[in-house]
Parts: sequence; structure tokens; C-alpha cells
Amino acid sequence: MQTTTVNNVNYVNPNQVNQGTSKSDLGKDDFLKLMMEQLKYQDPLNPMESNEYSAQLAQFSSLEQLQNMNTSLNKSLDANYALAAAVNNTMSTNLIGKEVKLRGDKIEYHGQEKQSLHYKLGADTKSAKIEIKDDKGNLVKVLDLENKAGSYKIEWDFTDKTGKKVAHGDYKMSLVAKGVSSDEVTTELYQVGTVDAMRFTDKGSMLVIGKNQYALSDVYEIVNPPQGAQDG
Repeated sequence: MQTTTVNNVNYVNPNQVNQGTSKSDLGKDDFLKLMMEQLKYQDPLNPMESNEYSAQLAQFSSLEQLQNMNTSLNKSLDANYALAAAVNNTMSTNLIGKEVKLRGDKIEYHGQEKQSLHYKLGADTKSAKIEIKDDKGNLVKVLDLENKAGSYKIEWDFTDKTGKKVAHGDYKMSLVAKGVSSDEVTTELYQVGTVDAMRFTDKGSMLVIGKNQYALSDVYEIVNPPQGAQDG
């Protein structure tokens, strides 16, 4: 009877398979290929134990289930996001024709006649003013305000300190107030406008007020328009 001797059998480490592929994560297909390669190149004189093979099959099954769950979860999240965006867009159209108060310290000048600025002082002050600067930080205009506690409105006609119309562009306003008994005074500064339309962009729903547009998150308060405001 002839005896066959097996020499120089190369055992392939599954961790070394497909090293040329620069993947940081292994998917279920990669896991299966590794397991098949291990079976293909295992030493016939020292085959893989059945319990070890079963353990690897269990790992493969668990990996596949986790990936399927992750895929389903991502699809569910995408669907929920799309639904929420659709509901948000539909509800935001109800703001058309409404008067809204807007947070923010920016003003865009595109040739309009004036801009109403609303402010609130939490206490009496020694002095209060709104400083308006251009996009380079240069002081353009100073509007002197009431110094008593309360809510007020003031208008800027888009003129500078010399009375000339400012250039078209972006401007920033800030409310500076000095208290009677201390330097800290609670203040609020906001704008008011009527929503003319809604614009849906990749940044979300935008309110169109005059020639400007604002994010929904800028809305400070929603107010019904005055009686007859929408009549001719």
C-alpha cells in the first residue's frame, strides 16, 4: 500500500487575505470570502474543527442581520426626514400674509425706502442707541432711542451720518444701552415684516419679506395682519 506524504502545505491566514484592498470595514461579502479562503487553504492534516466552523457561521449570520437592520433603519430615517420636511413646507405656507417678528441683527438694503426696527428695554437707562455698521465694520449711523423701560419702534431711512443714502448691501445693527444704576440692561432688538411668499431651498423653507429672505428659525413671533390688510 502506497503512502502519500503531504509536505510544505501553505496555510493562509484569513487576516492576510485581500490585503491589497484598502478597506477599513469588512462587509458580509468580505467575511464570507475570508471564510471560504480559509476552508480552501486549510491544512488537510489539521482541518478546522467543526465547532470553530460553526462559530464562524454564527458570526457571519449575526453580521448579515446587523447590516440588514442598519439598512432598514437608514431607510426609515430618510423616510421620516422627507415626511417631516414635507409637513414643514406645507405648514410654513400658512405664514404667507402674516406679520412676523424676526430675530437677528442684519439688514439688507436693496433700494427700499425704510426699515422698521423694534426694540425693548428691560429697565430705564441713562442712554440707549442703535449703532448700524456696514459689512466692513464701519459705523454708518447712530439712532438715539428712548431711555425709559418699554417696547418701541424706530425707522431707518437708509441714510448715513451725513444724510446720504447708503450703498446697497448688508448692514449690522446693535443696541447699546447704559443702565441708571448699573451698566447691565436687558434689551431686545428685532424686525417686523409681512411674509410675501415662501421659498423652498436646499437650506430649508425661507420666508420672503420684501426683497429679503429669512429662515423659519429667525421668526420671533407670528401676528395676524391688521383687519383689511389683505383687502385690495
